[in-house]
Amino acid sequence: MSEALEAAARAVPDAVVERLSRARCVLALTHENPDADTLGASLGVQRLVGAFGGSVTLVSSDPVPRLYDFLPGIDEFRSDPDPDAGYDLLVASDFGTPDRMGSVRERHAALLERLPRVMIDHHVSSQSAGPADWIDSAAAATCEMVALLAVRLGVPLTAGDGALATVLMAGIVMDTATFAHPNTTPRTLSVASALVEAGAPLSDISRRLYRSKPEAQLRLFGRVLERLESVDDGRVAWSTLLEADLVATGAEPSYSEGIIDLLAQAENAEVAILFKEADGQTRLSVRTRPEGVDAAMLTGQFGGGGHARAAGATLDLPVAQAREAVLREARRVAAQVRR
Repeated sequence: MSEALEAAARAVPDAVVERLSRARCVLALTHENPDADTLGASLGVQRLVGAFGGSVTLVSSDPVPRLYDFLPGIDEFRSDPDPDAGYDLLVASDFGTPDRMGSVRERHAALLERLPRVMIDHHVSSQSAGPADWIDSAAAATCEMVALLAVRLGVPLTAGDGALATVLMAGIVMDTATFAHPNTTPRTLSVASALVEAGAPLSDISRRLYRSKPEAQLRLFGRVLERLESVDDGRVAWSTLLEADLVATGAEPSYSEGIIDLLAQAENAEVAILFKEADGQTRLSVRTRPEGVDAAMLTGQFGGGGHARAAGATLDLPVAQAREAVLREARRVAAQVRR
């Protein structure tokens, strides 16, 4: 273990360490539409709590995409808490607002409100301020934070014959696009190095998340890319994913993962946007170029948030209306960028 990593781990709040080490029965919750970071962080928390003799129920409101079947322990996720468990702590990973809990929030409002909480999140737009909420917007991924938490707790990153390292590496790989995004820092690389040393199969994880896709997903990408549009000399680029596209290609909703990163490769795009039709609403995924438009501020105009370069939102509007409103604002902020 490097001295730099041990020094970084000292930044983990004492309240987080105390609550996790003392908890006996934990409810670990992912955000809706779970991705590798929220899943990996929750699985990591399960290993950490288990190291101190506690138990963890893993809950995700939405089904876990098959993309993540390779993660150790992924089959333990369930859609609701165990009604017979005597929970003494809630751990929410990779989200900072309660509305991102998904439908489980409505079904179990009393339980979620009653439990003391640890929140671990890296989104700059997070508004949480509980006594054991740990928000680190400098972290590339929540899994990076959970790795530091493991170091602080004295739990070996090799725990579970490399299972802990694997699930945490998956979240980091996903949220950095295999260390290509500008959110990757020297600390991120130090954590990743320690995880590889602990047994995380970096190459295999990268291949599974970024270089291996079902044929239906590739067909879905093709339909969406064919709709690519841009304005203002390409400064704002966008496309739309319709529910009919999923039917036509036989794709699952989770197969839309990664399309926005392709749109963001448009050479002149200061802002790239994917509009996704979803039950009468519209979900936005936004990417922006470094030293340009703040994606979190742009999506914040529509009730969303995230990071400076990657953010999202959900609008209670059909696609056509949402697109008109968002593009108007995107064009305005993109026009202010000078390079």
